[in-house]
Amino acid sequence: MARTRVRTALLVALSAALLLTAGCGNGNGNGNGNGNGNGNGTENDTGADGGSPAPHAAGGKEHKPVVVVTTTWEGAFAKAAGAEDLKVIVPQSVHHAPDYDPKPSDLAAVAGADFVLYAPFEPYAAKIKEAAGSKAKLVEVNLDNDTDKVGVEVARLGKLFGTEDAAARWKTGFDGEYATLAKDVQAAAGGKNPNVVSQVFTAWAAKLAGATTVGTYGPEPVTPAQLAELSQKKPALVLDNAHMSTGTVLPDSGAKQIEIVNYPGADLDLLPVYRNAAAELKKAMGAS
Repeated sequence: MARTRVRTALLVALSAALLLTAGCGNGNGNGNGNGNGNGNGTENDTGADGGSPAPHAAGGKEHKPVVVVTTTWEGAFAKAAGAEDLKVIVPQSVHHAPDYDPKPSDLAAVAGADFVLYAPFEPYAAKIKEAAGSKAKLVEVNLDNDTDKVGVEVARLGKLFGTEDAAARWKTGFDGEYATLAKDVQAAAGGKNPNVVSQVFTAWAAKLAGATTVGTYGPEPVTPAQLAELSQKKPALVLDNAHMSTGTVLPDSGAKQIEIVNYPGADLDLLPVYRNAAAELKKAMGAS
């Protein structure tokens, strides 16, 4: 009789453990908005181009997808879309993110994610894809701070993550602040639309200023032929990319050069990128 009671107790304990494991799933992890979190995500059937929202955990509680991003730029898009469990691979201290060589620990984090966000111009994208295997869903992100493109990407990611409501709320707040910044910057121009030359990844800042883009360059260095062509446009401003700068772009042209920062900080907040660009544009146009 004693042995029967012991065996019964063991079976009850094992059953309880199995129920607990099933309730928790395999999505153990934690993270925060500054990209320092880590965790192991659960597999889902959401493709990179849309489909079903993120899965729900047992017990009716919503599963928060584990999202690994290559840089803070993708991280800001993901956070805007409602992702909370975020891991950033490239440290913010790396000024030119595409130069970063992912460590084995970075790739291990990728393998444990629900979603992995990357940009096609990042040379380590192939390593990321290989590390993700068949579990994590790879999502190629269109990294462009043009407001229209940001809205499209944030909404798309919100659908993938199952966080559409959070993405919509963020977009409403973003649109309001962007409109205020644009009005302020354009007022500093005195009603004029200055001609500008932009690096290909900073054209969004010209739009913020209400400026007219008369030419673009990059990401390759400016050639002598391009230099002559762009100088003939007589731009008032050159909007250079702080992350890919090659020095003064149009020397002796009289144009003021502004360094535009595309990558958000460790807080993964996209709005300060626009605030900082607005401040630089106002300075260049003679505003305090």
